[in-house]
Amino acid sequence: MHTRIKFCGLTRAEDVRLAVELGADYVGLVFAPQSPRRLLLGQARMLRDLVPEEIAVVALVMDNVRGEVEKVVESLQPDVLQFHGDEDDALCASFGLPFFKAIAMGGQAESAFSSIARYPSASGFLFDGHAAGEQGGSGKRFDWKQMPTALDKPFLLAGGLSPENVGVALRTARPWGVDVSSGIESAPGIKDAEKMRRFVDAVKHAESTL
Repeated sequence: MHTRIKFCGLTRAEDVRLAVELGADYVGLVFAPQSPRRLLLGQARMLRDLVPEEIAVVALVMDNVRGEVEKVVESLQPDVLQFHGDEDDALCASFGLPFFKAIAMGGQAESAFSSIARYPSASGFLFDGHAAGEQGGSGKRFDWKQMPTALDKPFLLAGGLSPENVGVALRTARPWGVDVSSGIESAPGIKDAEKMRRFVDAVKHAESTL
């Protein structure tokens, strides 16, 4: 079993370099308008150049106007787009890239899961602990026992993950991947190297016991 690891909300070159060193599968760069981790395109291009081909770059947006997303795609050339807002399937698919759709789990789980059917073009889903309309990276958890035992597409677990609890999350929800942002930070957008290392170690340890 290989659990994909996505480090999200990176804003500094040293954090991207460490993510690469630790063998992360995905590096997430944020362009959501209200996020404290939002990057300018120039910053994002600098960080993107530090990521080797074997690691996928994910551009995260949330109800950005179409022109902004087009500029991100053209300038950054991300491998994956991640949508956190009210974007519909047609819009998400229209940029010609694989995409993850975030599902807000901060409300009723039943209605959250029912929204999956509205995104047949999605390459995968990301289940986050925030409520609908809120920013990701909030550090809010949801009940991992709510996750169905089988989904037709890959899914990443997010929301309140940390080095201390990611092992429990893996054993409970059995996700395809995990996405962490605030759980490895000392401040929004400022990653903590020790927490990053411990997070990866915790994932590997949990995998060995599954």
